[in-house]
Amino acid sequence: MSGAELTLYFDGKCPFCRAGMDKLARWDRAGRLAFVDIAAPGFDPAHLGVDMAALNRELHSQARDGRVLVGVDSLLRSYTLAGQAWRVLPLRVPGLRAVCSWSYRLFARHRYLMSRVLGYRAPGCVDGVCERPNPFFKQ
Repeated sequence: MSGAELTLYFDGKCPFCRAGMDKLARWDRAGRLAFVDIAAPGFDPAHLGVDMAALNRELHSQARDGRVLVGVDSLLRSYTLAGQAWRVLPLRVPGLRAVCSWSYRLFARHRYLMSRVLGYRAPGCVDGVCERPNPFFKQ
């Protein structure tokens, strides 16, 4: 894990996910976030105590102290650290939080289809090498 306050483990093959991480990286002027592509060759989730199936079901993140956050908890913490807490205010409302959590899990399950429906495109790839959307990302 890096020295960042929070490391996000995202699906780099998902265009919507990549775009979201790119926005967070741009907003994170203080450098509090780190990003790890779970689709990168050789990525091993063992240090998180979860398997790839869990990582593919929901966004996971790891705080500097080792705590693992999942789903909307990852979103709340990452947006807050990036100075964009206002964007995730509905996630803090108890009744809405449950609906948002359910909606998030449904969206995550169908993220490739939703990426296409919403007009997000996969990065360009040539001879098995794909462009990275932001230099903040690391393997």
